[in-house]
Amino acid sequence: MGIGVTNLIFTLIGLSLIDRFGRRQLMLIGSVGYIVSLSLVAATFALGIKGMAVPIFLFLFIAAHAIGQGTVIWVFISEIFPNHLRANGQAFGSSVHWVLAAAIPSLVPVLFTKIGAATVFSIFAFMMVLQLVWVWRMMPETKQVSLEDLEKQLAFKK
Repeated sequence: MGIGVTNLIFTLIGLSLIDRFGRRQLMLIGSVGYIVSLSLVAATFALGIKGMAVPIFLFLFIAAHAIGQGTVIWVFISEIFPNHLRANGQAFGSSVHWVLAAAIPSLVPVLFTKIGAATVFSIFAFMMVLQLVWVWRMMPETKQVSLEDLEKQLAFKK
């Protein structure tokens, strides 16, 4: 129940902030939240800390997700594609998202037994560092940006 309540509250916060701060800013905030929370979970497992530490840090992860990537991805994929590709782009983006959202958690139990929880969460944290770098260096802001201006930004980054 706590995960659902945390997700709901922080999704509503993310929705209220997305047009004020922009998509890119929320992705940066979410990425940092991911890195901190996943690193704390990894450290907790590595150090053998018992108690409520892991659940608390996972609630922090849920909050970071709901404010950042969980809110932003659906708006971003609807804005990033040109009109003639928008339907196919959104369908493709949503499909990739849901396939990976099913595949990765399905592998976690196997990975826990093979390489350990601390290593798994360390890998996840490292991947979020890569995401942070990608958002910082590559992700365009789409808030109040015309499609023409967005196409110019993306063509410049090639």
